[in-house]
Amino acid sequence: MSERVDTQLIHGANDKITEAREVNVPVYLTSTFIQKSFEDHSGYGYARGNNPTREALETLIAKLEGGKASFAFASGMAASSAAFSLFNNGDKILVSGAIYGGTYDVLKDVFSRFGIEYEIVNSDSLEELEGKITDNVKGIFFETPANPTLKVTDIRAVVAIAKRHNILTILDNTFMSPYLQRPLELGVDIVVESATKYLGGHSDIIAGIVAVNDQQLAERLHKIQAVLGGIIQPFDAYLLIRSIKTLGVRLDRQVANTEKIAEFLVGHPAVKAVHYPGLKSDPGYAIQKSQAKNGGAMIAFELTDEYCPAKFLDGVKIFTHGASLGGVESLIGHPATSSHRSLSPDFQKELGIYERTIRVSPGIEDVEDLIEDLNQALNNAKL
Repeated sequence: MSERVDTQLIHGANDKITEAREVNVPVYLTSTFIQKSFEDHSGYGYARGNNPTREALETLIAKLEGGKASFAFASGMAASSAAFSLFNNGDKILVSGAIYGGTYDVLKDVFSRFGIEYEIVNSDSLEELEGKITDNVKGIFFETPANPTLKVTDIRAVVAIAKRHNILTILDNTFMSPYLQRPLELGVDIVVESATKYLGGHSDIIAGIVAVNDQQLAERLHKIQAVLGGIIQPFDAYLLIRSIKTLGVRLDRQVANTEKIAEFLVGHPAVKAVHYPGLKSDPGYAIQKSQAKNGGAMIAFELTDEYCPAKFLDGVKIFTHGASLGGVESLIGHPATSSHRSLSPDFQKELGIYERTIRVSPGIEDVEDLIEDLNQALNNAKL
């Protein structure tokens, strides 16, 4: 029987129930396993290579992503780094404009030292993207909706270009999760996610995921995972399985709150622009609607020159001013000095990140309380 996503969230990790008939996946806190015989260790040897708790999580994620395999890592950056480790010296990766700042850092500061090149492109312009493809371009990395601008990229169009040139596509799906967007089903080769965010959802786990729909890619990534060793630990894997059970109900509430907050911000005199692909007025609305369940649960907006970002962020009372996103508590931040702080001011502006850009991750609190909090903080932030 083919299970729908809300059923998979609850039961998708329970493929290997033991004789104890447990409801929840056990936490296997062991570094090694006893071999049944000289020739038989039943798939488990040293836990860096495989662990039953981690395996249950990876089985669950593969189902949710609609893929053949997934791999769980100790962080989102470890997951992205595993994907970049597929490339060789002399290969070039085309990287779409606004993505998580740490992704730029690992390409610039680590992988470029190993001879892997990268170039920033505007994935909005399909002509520009295809025009940048040369013989050594072997991958396209993009994120949609983008962090933090919420700019939407046409996944199917990028995939079509990549397939014409035999290029791998890697998509960071952190802002949406497989509950709202399933890139593998749209033809993407590799999906990476910071599971710290919506998949974890409670601001208590650091984890990352890579998912694929190709057996050869799966075998290569499994080797990379085992030899580099940036694996998720068993207890974190258990916590992530537990958290994913409520992903649907959490995100449904977060999206509903986000839609109402976006409408409130559009009409506020302190707000110059609102970026949310769930608004019909957003330039990415039509594409987002065609490739995702809805606009997601992230908003970016620009304050007018008469309002101070620092005063605004210091003035919120219910929202948590801090890094990260996707938690049940509402989070708010200033990308220019947090997630994208390592980028030069000129590069930030080129990507659409400004001094007065605010990023909002609504949680599951009462939306009227959230709106009242934003309203009082905005009103008190006037210069």
